[in-house]
This record gives sequence, C-alpha cells and structure tokens, in this order.
Amino acid sequence: MNLTRLGAAALLASLTLTTLTGCGMSGDRTPSAGISGTDQAIDATKGVSSEIHDLIGLEGSTTKAGVITDECPGKDPETHFSTFHTWTLTPAASSGLDGVMERLKTSMPGLGWEVVGFEPDTSRNRNLTLTADDDAEKHSVKITYWAKDEPPKLNVSVVSGCYRVPEGETVE
Repeated sequence: MNLTRLGAAALLASLTLTTLTGCGMSGDRTPSAGISGTDQAIDATKGVSSEIHDLIGLEGSTTKAGVITDECPGKDPETHFSTFHTWTLTPAASSGLDGVMERLKTSMPGLGWEVVGFEPDTSRNRNLTLTADDDAEKHSVKITYWAKDEPPKLNVSVVSGCYRVPEGETVE
C-alpha cells in the first residue's frame, strides 16, 4: 500500500471513529476494549467483520482492504490504539440487496448488536445507513447501502473500542 492510500485509510478511520457514536465511540468517550497486542486486536476485528459479512448473507465480490490501527483520541499513541476495517460488497445480483437493510436492522439485536442509527446519510444520494454497537465485543459497525451506485453495493466499516497494549509493549 503506498503512503497516499495509507494516509487516506487513516483519515477514513478517524472520520469513522467520529461518526460511529454508539458505545460512546467518538471523541474522548471511545470505550476501553481491554488489553491486547495489535495482532490479537486485528484478528478480533477481522472476526467481527466476518460475522457481519455472514449476517449480510449475499454472494458477490468484496474489496480486500485489510484491518488498520488508528490512534485513540486523547490517549498515548504508543500504548493505545483502535482497529478499523472497511470493505465494500457488490452482490452477484443487485436484486439481492432488496430488503437487506431492514433484515439487518431486525436480526442484529438478537445477535448482541444494538442498532443506534437507521436513517439516510447526509450525502446528496441520501444513502440508507445502519449504525450498530456490540458492547460485549466493543465494536461498532456502520453499513451504508449505496442504492444509486451502478451496480448498487454495501459499504461496511467496523471499528473497535480503544485497546491498551500489554505493559512494556508499544503499538505496532
């Protein structure tokens, strides 16, 4: 990944942290996710992201962006970090997206997620966006349905709470 793409990914992670408001995941209210090394935290976020993909339940192509780490607002960047994973799903058949957002809104609470937002975003296209928190896992997800894109797709952003590395370690 070149530096421009890495910088853009870090900016997107910061913007998403600010946008995901459930669990207090904005500003200095980002919840603690506990103590973890970066590799373990990245694996946890990959796992949550994979569960979301399975919950969506659609065949199609998915972008291959990896999980990145980001600073926690107001915390020492040498010892505290959050993780961020964003990807886009383009379903094999665009009709597969019909009703998917309503289905997610209904099914996620039974799986430990609290839906804290379900509304159009502020873009010109007014894309339907679902924001949900999993307090037990200390992750939030924002799923945006880009219905007016050709082809239509879902954009998914998963962000963790703020981890602290084990004593004597620094963020990798």
